[in-house]
Amino acid sequence: MGTVLSYSGLSTKIRAMQSRLINEQQLQEIIQLPSVPDVAAYLKRTPEYSKAWSDLDENDLHRGEIEKLLKKSIFVNFSRIYHFANREQRKFLELYSKRYEIRVLKEIMTNLFDHRDTNPVDLSPYRDFFRQHSRIDLDRLVACTNMEEFINALKGNEFYGPLAKIQEHESALLFDYGMALDLYYFTQIWNIRKKLFKGKDLEQMTKAYGEKFDMLNLQFIQRSKRYFNMEPASIYALLIPMNYKLKKEEINALVEAPTYEDAKRIFSQTYYGLQYSHLTVANLEEFYNHILRSILEREARKSPYSVSVIYSYLYHKEHEVNRLTIALECVRYGVGPDESMRYIRNN
Repeated sequence: MGTVLSYSGLSTKIRAMQSRLINEQQLQEIIQLPSVPDVAAYLKRTPEYSKAWSDLDENDLHRGEIEKLLKKSIFVNFSRIYHFANREQRKFLELYSKRYEIRVLKEIMTNLFDHRDTNPVDLSPYRDFFRQHSRIDLDRLVACTNMEEFINALKGNEFYGPLAKIQEHESALLFDYGMALDLYYFTQIWNIRKKLFKGKDLEQMTKAYGEKFDMLNLQFIQRSKRYFNMEPASIYALLIPMNYKLKKEEINALVEAPTYEDAKRIFSQTYYGLQYSHLTVANLEEFYNHILRSILEREARKSPYSVSVIYSYLYHKEHEVNRLTIALECVRYGVGPDESMRYIRNN
């Protein structure tokens, strides 16, 4: 894995797929459209959506239907790459695909916590993906009426353990269950990366995921202290148990910082505070996507025949769908173009 020969065909395919993604100029055109059906009609004319949407009547598509179609396109494109990948490349894709499983599990759990039994999760965007790439029985999970049934239905699956541990706490919230899944997934990635990757691929994945996890930990610390006034012991329990550029003593100092000003001072001396002059404790969430996107784009350009090309494309595809979803909402509610672009760029 990591050789020009093993990646040449896949990289060519991914470059072609990348060229069809919606760009910023197209987004600017979309947010100036007068209605949601006009957005659907516009997307039907783009290379990314023209073939899959050709038989659809844009006048029959409401916002929710379009969002489901956009979401489905992520999984369709993932499957295209998977079927074109060799055995080694599929190992990374199988690891990456767990994030999609977790996304759906979170949607179902949200339904259960909100007691929306009459409005179950719509499985249509996910069915093909789960049939091909997952062992989870979606229909069985959606039929559950409470968290106990839901967790029992996952017995035999890797996600059962993390959720069952949270279930032991009577006061567990939806946030706790979601965080347990995220921590399980992130820890698994970090712990097995050296078994999946070698050489340049290992270096790139360590950098991409290392900086991502550092930034997530910084976000967790900032949100926990700023919005929830959590005690240090509770904050430590939320953190991804790894260190990359953020040193363990720096994490400890940030968690234990008694005031916001102390946290700012400590953060300014970390790798991220020194590396990114505009990054502060206050704008971490806004800057996170920008940094991750920049890392992936840089690594994909430096090494066009490597695993970073796969990761970069999948990230950008998901990012495209998020931005289009925001654009749809802005058009639906008549938000002005300038304000719409601010929302989109902050995503």
